[in-house]
Amino acid sequence: MKNIVFLFISFLLFSCSESKPKAEQINDLYQSDLVVLQKNVVQLQHLVENGATQKQLQNQFLKAHQSYKRVESISEYFFPSVSKAINGPALDEYEDDEGITVPPAGLQVIEEFFFPVYDKNAKNEILKEIGILTANVYRLEMISKTNELTDASVFDAMRLEVFRIITLGITGFDSPIALNSLPEAITSLESIEKQLAIYDENGQNSTTLKILKVGKDYLDKNSKFNEFDRAYFIKKYLNPLSKAIYELQSDLKIPFFKESRGLKVGAQTLFDKNAFDAEAFSGFPDYKTTKEKIELGKLLFNDPVLSGNNTRSCASCHYADKAFTDGLEKAVTLDGKQMVKRNTPTLSNIAFQRSFFYDSRVNYLEDQAIAVITNENEMHGSLEKSALDLKKSEKYAANFEKAFPNKEITAFAIKNALASYIRSLSNYDSRFDGYMRGEEKFNLDEIAGFNLFAGKAKCATCHFIPLTNGTVPPNFDRSESEVLGVPGKDKKIDGDLGKFDLTKAEVNRYSFKTPTIRNIALTAPYMHNGIFKTLEEVIDFYDGGGGNGLGFNLSNQTLPIDKLNLTPLEKKQLIAFMKTLTDKKLEYK
Repeated sequence: MKNIVFLFISFLLFSCSESKPKAEQINDLYQSDLVVLQKNVVQLQHLVENGATQKQLQNQFLKAHQSYKRVESISEYFFPSVSKAINGPALDEYEDDEGITVPPAGLQVIEEFFFPVYDKNAKNEILKEIGILTANVYRLEMISKTNELTDASVFDAMRLEVFRIITLGITGFDSPIALNSLPEAITSLESIEKQLAIYDENGQNSTTLKILKVGKDYLDKNSKFNEFDRAYFIKKYLNPLSKAIYELQSDLKIPFFKESRGLKVGAQTLFDKNAFDAEAFSGFPDYKTTKEKIELGKLLFNDPVLSGNNTRSCASCHYADKAFTDGLEKAVTLDGKQMVKRNTPTLSNIAFQRSFFYDSRVNYLEDQAIAVITNENEMHGSLEKSALDLKKSEKYAANFEKAFPNKEITAFAIKNALASYIRSLSNYDSRFDGYMRGEEKFNLDEIAGFNLFAGKAKCATCHFIPLTNGTVPPNFDRSESEVLGVPGKDKKIDGDLGKFDLTKAEVNRYSFKTPTIRNIALTAPYMHNGIFKTLEEVIDFYDGGGGNGLGFNLSNQTLPIDKLNLTPLEKKQLIAFMKTLTDKKLEYK
């Protein structure tokens, strides 16, 4: 009788679990993984307090970090600010809205105490940081209790996690010293696997689970960070995985979100043609790009009518055959007597950014256009005056009517047309894009160069794949700046203070926006001051540890100060890869 009762109760419990909605089952899994994370952090604290060995502490830290990876897809999706406090970069960050500098916290800060060697003298500081981490994990647990998941959000989060593995995981972004990224990628895939298993309880979509299994096996057998073939792994496993997750969502008739995002909701892989939406970066409905606005913007871009003395157009400093740069260290000022403050940046592929200019002083291309046209040293013009002049032209009147029906020629129309044209210059069609889509072939040096870029050379931890700029994946909702310590001609640090001139925050002293390196083979000279004439010089600068490697002693340098120890062959391979980032079409229509 007792056995019958037991079996009946077990049946009821099983039935309740089976009848529970899939999203709720995912949430239960997430909640249980949160408990494990909390226990691992507490255990790390106990080991520090009790004087554990370096090996014990390092192993427990890695265990705690990997337990975060189990909750990462849901945590990052719903609670990005708390997630950042738990696993954000170990760098001070200036909050523009509040005007304050926020110190880093979390796992990456703690990592620096344990790797490569445990700092026993920092015990009190370590315990303080673990205390902050414990509080943030508890905070995550509390806010997660009332969170409701949907099938659509779970699938959205799974695909974003695959993109996170590509862009931040296997590149070493959040394991910069321990270099435990590849084992952590296995953990991330295991988390996705468990979630998918809930939706695929009858094994009907075994293809997706098979991709996960063989992908994990590949990671397990190829665990050396500097030797890992990221190009093969992304193409063979991660691209098919994100596509398979997309297809399973479609097969299950789970709706896709209709919101506008930088990375389109419907992008099946990071490397799809038109995966990124320039309109989502523009910000406002009336900024919407149209064919007519692009054509008008191209006319205005090449017309000196916008300058104060009618002698200089935008095209005077942005040549199409140089990826819209000018080949100079710095352009000459409008009066011809001196040089402008900074090197002329490329305009190709810049639409996919959240800020513009080297000091990130504006957030939209429309504002960038205004700033250049009205700058005394660049064009010294007036949009209002230009609007009056353009109204006198029958040609322009007709073109403005097509682009802005039933509206007058205004300053807004001018800047919006120019921005629309510049947005049209962002269309990834390089050999790299074709290679990642399986349409092009790379030679061995180009493949090795990509693997260096996303691995040993650490390029991709700032120039994020696939945009290769500082717009942070996988949400692509902010663009970062870095302190590199770029020298001037006197071999001392360049005197341009960068973003510091705007914020007056010490963390931003010598800080400059991370630009795209698309078309980098065409955009020499390099850096905000044009100091480096060749890519070889640029790589040597990074290889030596940036400004601190040159002896500048920058306490706020964000570039890793350790030498990369690249061999002459590796440097050549890195350049070979960067040359694959050149767009096939240099004259944009």
